[in-house]
Amino acid sequence: MSRQARWTLGVVIALVVTALFSCQAILRTATKIYPQRYAPQGDPNELKATFLGADQQRAHVAVKLTRIASGFEQPTTLAFVPGEPTTALVLQKTGALKWFDVATGDGGDVVTLPVTSASEQGLLGLAFHPRFVENRRFFLNFTLEKDGKDVSRVEEWTAGPPPFRTARVKAVRVVLEVEQPYANHNGGHLAFGPDGMLFIGFGDGGYKGDPHLAGQDLGTWLGKMLRVDVDHADATRGYAVPSDNPFVSTEKARPEIWALGLRNPWRYAFAPDGRLVIADVGQDLWEEVGFAARGENLGWNVREGRHCYQPNEGCKTTGFREPFFEYGHDEGQSVTGGVVVTGSRVPSLTGRYLFGDFVLGKLWAIELPALASTELVQPASLGKWPVLPVSFALDEQGDAYVVDFAGAVLRLDAP
Repeated sequence: MSRQARWTLGVVIALVVTALFSCQAILRTATKIYPQRYAPQGDPNELKATFLGADQQRAHVAVKLTRIASGFEQPTTLAFVPGEPTTALVLQKTGALKWFDVATGDGGDVVTLPVTSASEQGLLGLAFHPRFVENRRFFLNFTLEKDGKDVSRVEEWTAGPPPFRTARVKAVRVVLEVEQPYANHNGGHLAFGPDGMLFIGFGDGGYKGDPHLAGQDLGTWLGKMLRVDVDHADATRGYAVPSDNPFVSTEKARPEIWALGLRNPWRYAFAPDGRLVIADVGQDLWEEVGFAARGENLGWNVREGRHCYQPNEGCKTTGFREPFFEYGHDEGQSVTGGVVVTGSRVPSLTGRYLFGDFVLGKLWAIELPALASTELVQPASLGKWPVLPVSFALDEQGDAYVVDFAGAVLRLDAP
C-alpha cells in the first residue's frame, strides 16, 4: 500500500470512529434529555381494580390496596429493617434514603446521596446483609457521574446501634463500579442469595436493541447477573469471586458473572426454595419472567422473551433459558419483578410470585413451575390499578407491599 493510500485509509478510519463516537454521544444525550413521562391511569384516590383484555379470562385474586405512606418523590425501593418490624426504608430516585413507621406513620430522612437521576438513573437498590442485626451492614446501588462518565456503583454502608431511624449511617467502601454508556437499562437491584452471596443485576447499558451487544458478551458485566462474596474481599477489590461461579475458568470472561442474556432485570427475588426469579424488561414486543440458574443464558439480544429479536426470523433457539411467563405490549409495557409471598394476610397469595406492569398498573400472581419445566404458565390477575408499581417488598411476616412510583407505599390486604 502506498504512503498516500495509507494516509487516505487513516483519514477514513478516523472519520468513521469520530462519527461513531459522535452518534453515541447524541444518543446518550437523548436518553437523558427526553425521558418518558409516566402517570397512573385512573384516579389514584380511588384504589379500585378493573380487569381488561386477557385478564378477564384469567383466574382472579381479590385484594385491597391500603395506602400506608405517601408523599415520596419517585420512590424506587422499599425494604424493612431486619429486627425492627415496623421500620421501613424508602429509596427515592433523586438520591434520598428515608424511613417511616408502618404503625404510626412517623418518618424522616436518613441520608441523601449525590446521584445522577436522568432517565432511569438514580438511587435504585438496597440490600441488608443476611446478618444485619449483628453486623449492621447494608448495600446500596446507585448511579453517579465520575470523571465525566456515568457509573453504576454498589457501595457498602453501616448503621450505628438501633433503632435505625436514629442511627448514624456511613459509607464504608465501594464494592464495584461499572461505566454505563447510556442513562437507561442500568438495572439497579440488589439481593442476597440463600448462600450469602450478593447478586447484582445490570442491564445491557442502554439506548435500545443492545447496540454494544453486551447481553451475549462474557467480557462485560452489562447485561448480566453477577454473584460476589462481600464477606471476604481481597486486597484489590471490594469483594471476592466465589470459586463456584460458572465462568471463573472461561477465557476472557468476567468471573463475577452468574447468568447472561439480560436486557434490564428490573427486580428479581429468591423463592423460598432458593430459585432466582427475574423479571426482564422487554424491547418492543415482549415482557418476560423466568428463572436464572448457574451459568444460564436468558437470550437477549438474540431473543426477546421466546421470540427472535436479532435476527427477527430464524434466530438461534437452543441454549437459552426460556421464560415461564411472557406478555405482549397489548397487555402492558414494562414488567416489574416482585416477591414470593410467604405471609397469610391474603391467603390466596401465599406461596405465589407477585409481580406487575409498571406502565399500566396491572398486578399478577403466579404459581412458580418446576425448575425443569419448559412450558408457559399463566398467572392469576389481581386487576389493573391506578398506580405505577415500581417494586415490591415483604415485611417480616412475609406480607406484600407495592411501591407506587407516583409517591406512595401500599399494602396488599384481603378485601
